[in-house]
Amino acid sequence: MDLVRGLLYNLRGLWLGVRTPKLLFLGLFRFLFVIIIGIALTGLILAYHREIMEILWTRPESRWTLWLWYLVSWFLSLFLVALSAVFSYLISQVLFSVLIMDYMSRITENLMTGETREPMKMPLWALFLHLIKQEIPRAVIPILLSFLILIMGWLIALGPLFLIVSSAIAIIFLAWDNTDLGPARQLIPFKERFRILLRTLPFHLGFGLPFLVPLLNILFLSFAPIGGTLFHINRIRSREGGP
Repeated sequence: MDLVRGLLYNLRGLWLGVRTPKLLFLGLFRFLFVIIIGIALTGLILAYHREIMEILWTRPESRWTLWLWYLVSWFLSLFLVALSAVFSYLISQVLFSVLIMDYMSRITENLMTGETREPMKMPLWALFLHLIKQEIPRAVIPILLSFLILIMGWLIALGPLFLIVSSAIAIIFLAWDNTDLGPARQLIPFKERFRILLRTLPFHLGFGLPFLVPLLNILFLSFAPIGGTLFHINRIRSREGGP
């Protein structure tokens, strides 16, 4: 079953990362970087929580409505914390982690095959721009879209349904963000890579299931490039008839 196979690839990648010193260092470094940015953004947002709440709704004098004001304030805090978590991941991805993901993928490919397949060598600045160009349609836009879908669900009282839909979309594209590292490095056209995603949706859904576990999801995301690269290598081997 593709759903279970996707989950197992994620776990295999995490296990390989734990057993390989260089991958373990890179994964933990990426994990700590996301945590630091998340804490900084959360602290900044919560520091101005009262000011934000006053803009939305001035604290009422009446005790009959004061409890409602506190309830809204509590929900606003949860929303801001969730927002800071999303933006901390996206900021770290675009400015920093995308290079670590590619490097982890290269190390994994070298470990498994003895080489890294790429059509040509790029200078670091060109490689960085290429990775950013791939990251925007592969992760940044889908995650923001999922967040907007979730907000729409709250506004029209269909929260549970939209929560499921937005979560499924988010973890599928987060999974693809890791399984697509190899094909993107080989400069395979975006349309072809997107068709591969559409043909393997259950697999990517299974691969992304650990990303739904609070706190642990950051750890799984930090090592996910390894499992994604293993999937890419085995796809090539099966297509070429190798072991």
